Amino acid sequence: MAIINRVADFTDEITSWRRDFHENPELQFDVHRTAAIVAEKLKAFGCDEVVTGIGQTGVVGVIRGRSNGSGKVIGLRADMDALPIEEATDVPYKSKVPGKMHACGHDGHTSMLLGAAKYLAETRNFDGVAIMIFQPAEEGGGGGDAMVKDGLMERFGIQEVYGMHNMPGIPVGQFAIRPGPIAAAADRFTLVIEGKGGHAAQPHSSVDPILVASHVITALQSIVSRSVDPLEAAVVSVCSVKAGEAFNVIPHHATLLGTVRSLTPEIRDLSEQRVRGIVENVCAAFGAVGQLDYVRGYPVTVNDADRTEFMAKVARAVVGDKAVNTAIQPMMGAEDFSYMLEQRPGAYIFLGNGDTASCHHPAYDFNDDATPYGVSLWAKIIETGMPAR
Repeated sequence: MAIINRVADFTDEITSWRRDFHENPELQFDVHRTAAIVAEKLKAFGCDEVVTGIGQTGVVGVIRGRSNGSGKVIGLRADMDALPIEEATDVPYKSKVPGKMHACGHDGHTSMLLGAAKYLAETRNFDGVAIMIFQPAEEGGGGGDAMVKDGLMERFGIQEVYGMHNMPGIPVGQFAIRPGPIAAAADRFTLVIEGKGGHAAQPHSSVDPILVASHVITALQSIVSRSVDPLEAAVVSVCSVKAGEAFNVIPHHATLLGTVRSLTPEIRDLSEQRVRGIVENVCAAFGAVGQLDYVRGYPVTVNDADRTEFMAKVARAVVGDKAVNTAIQPMMGAEDFSYMLEQRPGAYIFLGNGDTASCHHPAYDFNDDATPYGVSLWAKIIETGMPAR
């Protein structure tokens, strides 16, 4: 293994940053404390430029190598926001904020990228420019999109961009990656079915929106089973059904909430088309009206093949050949690093978090033992991708 010795020397310091972030979680774009600490540390490390307010509360640190002869610019991205979850751990650094916790490891992501910035600003053993990207609002807010729309790529001249996320279930000291789609597009829908309310004892005088909703839900399951190629992947899930308040009254409305996941633009388009068709026709068949609000969320996260091979090569240099899986299955969860990969070629990798609770679980905690592997990967991406002459 090739964890960088200098990184190992200050891993305890990185852990202390991580645990402070964990104690003080912030949501979506409201990451003012976290962003301020990040900016302060980047300045203290000696970054050549520190810019705040990109994508509302994003922070960018610029580190130039010993020379800029290659003209190459590589971006590394970490997310900073937490989740609206009540923490259920008993760690001494447990969240101090009721109803908020770092349940996805963004505290670890932020700290690892800070550790890489400290090392790179200190050594500058590369020829080019390293861009440290600290992003807000990954958890549903589209902070990656906000930073891109704020000119992130153009302003800093980024040519390639890389992301990393911890993954419970993968042993500490291992990485996993794949070319092509690695995380799904995430769309959502709200369906209000308007029927005709009435007495439960006189259903013939009503149009029962609950009955209609039941048929809509069943029909929606045919999208994956009968419309999507069996060799492709998609998910259609209805996750909330609300209708009525009494045991003997047929309500006037029923409201359904759901999500649609896909791994290609073609399946994304097909799924939306089929949802719309099912809603319109099933509702009409029962004499009801379906009001559908279908919202496209994060796009598919697609790893560039060449950059994936490069990132895997660097990971092998850190942990060895057998500790890097280059054929992990895509996840149907979503990731807004996808917006950055739509703008520039790059790759997204999973870092082993060990046998821990899953992300978004109240008992989850980032595994600090993974820190030196993540920091070393970041540092070696810069040093390998832009070698000093």
